[in-house]
Amino acid sequence: MSYIIAGLGNPGDEYDETRHNAGRMSADFFARKNKFGEFEPNKKIQAHVSKGKLSSKGGSASGGKKETVMVVLPNTYMNKSGLALKPLIGNAKAAERLIVIHDDLDLPIGRIKISFNKSSGGHRGVENIIRNIKTEAFVRIRIGISKANAKGIVKKPSGEDAVNDFIIGKFKPPEFLLFKKELKKVSEAIEMIILEGRERAMGEFNR
Repeated sequence: MSYIIAGLGNPGDEYDETRHNAGRMSADFFARKNKFGEFEPNKKIQAHVSKGKLSSKGGSASGGKKETVMVVLPNTYMNKSGLALKPLIGNAKAAERLIVIHDDLDLPIGRIKISFNKSSGGHRGVENIIRNIKTEAFVRIRIGISKANAKGIVKKPSGEDAVNDFIIGKFKPPEFLLFKKELKKVSEAIEMIILEGRERAMGEFNR
């Protein structure tokens, strides 16, 4: 059974490099970093899909671990992200091998957090996934997109309109530099979850 990595965001060039597409960009970076196959459209699940394999040091020939991985970029809008995953996640066991990557307003840029079997926290893409696969028991990698003050306290926009404008806005150049470091961190977190287990990854990246 493959691991499934789902990078959440909105399709279309106008959403490239926006804060709400942090998950989509991270999944794309992970696939390219590990030299997975090119992303190809899959009309059945309304997504672009890339496939590849991850191996621990030494590979399977030396007794190392080797896992098949599918990276999914839903081509629906964020609030319908679950439609792409519903055909792929048929039971609770399959859900435990699902890793969903998404933006998080409660975290500052530069920080990520890994969670398992948690509520959506109000994230509409995650809400839709939970509704479609009928379980919360999957891994999430939350990517910080908010500004923070000198003490590290997050400064979120106030009001629904302000929040919407902020999340679909593009990263400013200094923010994007921090986000590029996050891309590497997310990729390392995915590799650790798959090859060493989610508990080890949580201990390493949730500090």
